[in-house]
Amino acid sequence: MLRWLTSFVGLVMCISVASADTTTVNTTSDSTSNNTNTNRSTVDSTQTLKSPPASAIAPSIGASSSDICTTGVSGAVQTQILGVAGGTTIRDMNCERLKLSKTLYDMGMKVAAVSVMCQDRRVFDAMQMAGTPCPFFGEIGEEAASGWETSPNYIPPKIEDKTNDQKTGAFVAGGLLAALITILAL
Repeated sequence: MLRWLTSFVGLVMCISVASADTTTVNTTSDSTSNNTNTNRSTVDSTQTLKSPPASAIAPSIGASSSDICTTGVSGAVQTQILGVAGGTTIRDMNCERLKLSKTLYDMGMKVAAVSVMCQDRRVFDAMQMAGTPCPFFGEIGEEAASGWETSPNYIPPKIEDKTNDQKTGAFVAGGLLAALITILAL
């Protein structure tokens, strides 16, 4: 819920009523010459000017550097009366884990780098399957394997499939569609 609230931090509301200005011009012209030719013309014209509503423009949330672990998402909706725009960033935790591990490895802290990677259950399982268990409180090899067996509560949790997000996404999309229809009905 907090993610949805923060996504509207960049909310921009533009409210304008399309205005119509009407101008009526009446012109009468009389022209008489000595040859007794008379020309009369009457012009009645009505001009209506309609100004367009303000535009909702999605904010530009981009990553100018490839060394950050965030992705920008933005969007906008515009009707005749109301315009809404918003945006947010999404943090990629796996990207951060890879960068932290690489930095530790580059500083010569190889066991710490492997420990950071082992915080991901997929890496933890792969290390177990390869016969090289993840480090356990500074222990490596057989000592680490026995440490994991005696303290399974330190094993990273399994990554669940995100099947529930489809229901949440459908609910949010339905809510946004209902709000859009309500705005259009006004």
